[in-house]
Amino acid sequence: MMRSLDLDALRCFVLGIELGSFALAAERLNRSPSAASAQLKKLEQQCQTQLAVKVGRNLEPTEAGEVVLGYARRMLQLNDELLNRLSGSRLAGKVTFGLQEDFSDVLLPQLLGAFSRSHPQIQLQSIVGRHQELLRDIVSGELDFSLGWMGEKSAPYSEFLAELPMQWYGPASKHLRESVLMAQPLPLVMLDGSCLIRQQATEALDHHGIPWKINFVGRSLSNLWRAVEAGLGITVRSSFSHPESITKLSGLPSLGKLKLCLDRSQYQLDDVQAQLYAELKQQLLQYLEI
Repeated sequence: MMRSLDLDALRCFVLGIELGSFALAAERLNRSPSAASAQLKKLEQQCQTQLAVKVGRNLEPTEAGEVVLGYARRMLQLNDELLNRLSGSRLAGKVTFGLQEDFSDVLLPQLLGAFSRSHPQIQLQSIVGRHQELLRDIVSGELDFSLGWMGEKSAPYSEFLAELPMQWYGPASKHLRESVLMAQPLPLVMLDGSCLIRQQATEALDHHGIPWKINFVGRSLSNLWRAVEAGLGITVRSSFSHPESITKLSGLPSLGKLKLCLDRSQYQLDDVQAQLYAELKQQLLQYLEI
């Protein structure tokens, strides 16, 4: 007889891995730590293998646990989509959320379309902006939550999602790329104003004694990509995504990582806000996994 996995146990397992602790998962799910541990034990019995181990203070999946994690997220997404579709007519209201431009092209079309179809009575408003702009709107209450990189200043409540390495990028055209990399000093394409990425890039070059100059300053990420594509210089962004006309570069100083977070002004979101928050988070984690 085919066995069936417990969805509640899967949800607890996924949340425990994402938060790095079953105690935190239990708190999020309004359960006792012992109940969360029991659910993990039940899931491991159903899967007939160990799924998670403690590494220092953090909880990490085993090799089998990583396989279960991928399937579990998909199973929970289908379960939640079905329930949301059935209850969509009962959810009504307005959600205003923000994203940094790095994520808008990848996440917005699919997220907004699916959410709007499931919840036709919910009014969605999205704002694409820089970290400081989004943080200001979070604090003022104009945004319910936002997705972006962690900066020097953070929102009242921030959920860490992942760390992504920073990467050097140049034009995909071989001729333009070679021309840019041979130039002295090395031409850079950067966003205007103070920026953590800009600071780390120039510090890395200075540390390795590589002379550089800011050759182009843009006000948006799309400005940066167009300037790089045209051969005006190289730039640094996260490894999240980039246009086909841009390519990753090797042989340059290694860079650090950026912390990806969901920021909000209040700990408890209402039902409508929490629903979109959960779906945005789920889509993002699935994208990063792929």
